[in-house]
Amino acid sequence: MTETEDDGAELYLTLLCWIGLGIATLDAFLQPLPVGLVWAALGAAYLTGGLPPLRTALAELWHDHRLDIDLLMVVAALAAAAVGAALEGAVLLALFSLSQSLEHRAMGKARRAVEALMQLRPETALREGPEGVIEVPVADLVPGDRVILRPGARVPVDGRVVLGSGHLDESTVTGESAPVRKEPGAHVHEATVNLDGILTVEVVRGLATSTVAQMIRLVTEAQAMKSPSERFSDWFGQRYTVAVLVGSVLSWFGFRYVGWPPGEALYRSATLLVAASPCAVVISVPAAILSALSAAARGGVLFKGGAALEGLADVKVFAFDKTGTLTTGLAGVTGITVLSGSEADFLARVAGLEAQSEHPIAEAIRREAAERGVVPVPVSDMRAYPSEGITGRDAEGEIWAGNARMLDRMGAAMPAALAGMADGAETLVLLGRGPKVEGAITVADEPRETAHAALAELRAAGAGLLMMTGDRRAVAARIGARLGLEPGEIHAGLLPGDKVTLVDTAARQGRVAFIGDGVNDAAALARADVGVAMGVAGSEVALQAADVALMAEDLRKLAAARRLARRTAAIIRQNLVLALGAMACLVVGSIFFALPMPLAVVGHEGGTLLVVLNGLRLLADPIRAR
Repeated sequence: MTETEDDGAELYLTLLCWIGLGIATLDAFLQPLPVGLVWAALGAAYLTGGLPPLRTALAELWHDHRLDIDLLMVVAALAAAAVGAALEGAVLLALFSLSQSLEHRAMGKARRAVEALMQLRPETALREGPEGVIEVPVADLVPGDRVILRPGARVPVDGRVVLGSGHLDESTVTGESAPVRKEPGAHVHEATVNLDGILTVEVVRGLATSTVAQMIRLVTEAQAMKSPSERFSDWFGQRYTVAVLVGSVLSWFGFRYVGWPPGEALYRSATLLVAASPCAVVISVPAAILSALSAAARGGVLFKGGAALEGLADVKVFAFDKTGTLTTGLAGVTGITVLSGSEADFLARVAGLEAQSEHPIAEAIRREAAERGVVPVPVSDMRAYPSEGITGRDAEGEIWAGNARMLDRMGAAMPAALAGMADGAETLVLLGRGPKVEGAITVADEPRETAHAALAELRAAGAGLLMMTGDRRAVAARIGARLGLEPGEIHAGLLPGDKVTLVDTAARQGRVAFIGDGVNDAAALARADVGVAMGVAGSEVALQAADVALMAEDLRKLAAARRLARRTAAIIRQNLVLALGAMACLVVGSIFFALPMPLAVVGHEGGTLLVVLNGLRLLADPIRAR
């Protein structure tokens, strides 16, 4: 049975319970009815209102050896019936079943907020091939295929634009309301809409590993991974349920000791059982967490569980990788200096070495070669050295490309003709064979348009900032100055291990979040209290190591996600204070002021619904960049 069918059956049983309660109430207060009809109505109310929670309670007891809160409600209703207060017991079950039904529907709405993206996937795509353009099932597309996107069409799979240009509506995936212009080389996400222009897109991910598939997987995992608050809520609920059952039994002896008749003592004990039930306390945390996770996903931010959400709220220091995170990653080649051979041959060898690298600098070199019509030479046996460079073998033998640290690894020396370039504010990529350097390419990157505003907002909120990069100090200083960073906040010339060390050092100030996008960021992402992967189109390794994924490459989303995390923490505190306060008042009223069971029921179920609705307010507060 599907979740929708479960909701429908639950509502149907709730309706029957209320009909039975209505008939019994009519007999008690307005119009006497036949005794058989009244007992049938009460029986229907008890069965339809009591069997579902009893089934849930017995399943929990049998499979998990846990006493469920539902069991408290069933026991209280049966106790009321045993002392001649069957109507009050029916009221309890009716209100409890209504509360559970509304709660499940509300929480189901939060769970389905992201899964609705599945419905946005087109079933077919126009694939371009030797036989022309034909319509094929999207499931048949594989990386390397080319598809044609016409105006108004949804993108069938993740890809890269190879021909044409136009604007795409990416709001369904990234939460960005403004259309985004796409040029050749730009990434496009599955389920987004092509607003204008005819685009030829090369498939980069199959359906099983697409953007939407990752979103749904991450959200599903997030719902299963409980935060510290949720774990405490479960721990409290389980132990407190046992305490309530034991306390209710002991209260019967206490009421008898002070002179209450047996029936009245049992009624008061059942009322206390209802009043002390921790339903509102147990649901107060997951109601807020689940709503926040769904709101974040609709806004283009995926949390891998409530722990990541709560962790982001407490972050004191934000450490950023530079290239591809604080900068666009669309670096451009600014100069080529060749010491031997032609410039075209030199560029072909560098582009061949960088053919499989995910680094933005490698992409800039490949793009420069493509624009010049230079075909990369075939290179095999490639091996990457993070934050240094890459080696391989072409038709002439071993070849390498990298930065100044790669010179030391290869036993080479910086040629005098290139020495001045090494001190500039641009990234230098050297090419050589063994100890001989054949030339260099200079590449410059630019800060993201949103980076300055995002860093300013985080700083204004009291967070510390750090920028980390494997680039030289001059390159880092140029970018840092444009982003408003202080010299002491800029750390350059780092290896992956150095980033981990800096994360550990920053942890002395409090919880640390690291934001990165590349393979060489994975260790720092994993070491930080909260790892944030920049852009779902980034490195798969980075995405797996991170706790949070930004769907759009907009750092303002990070600041907005932190605001949502802090708001969630505040609502959790509100819910716990409200739930515990209401429960304390009901318990005191039951013990010292003979609180009637109907009032205890209304107070209990009202408090539960109130904390659920308070948590669901987060659904109306999706992440928005300021």
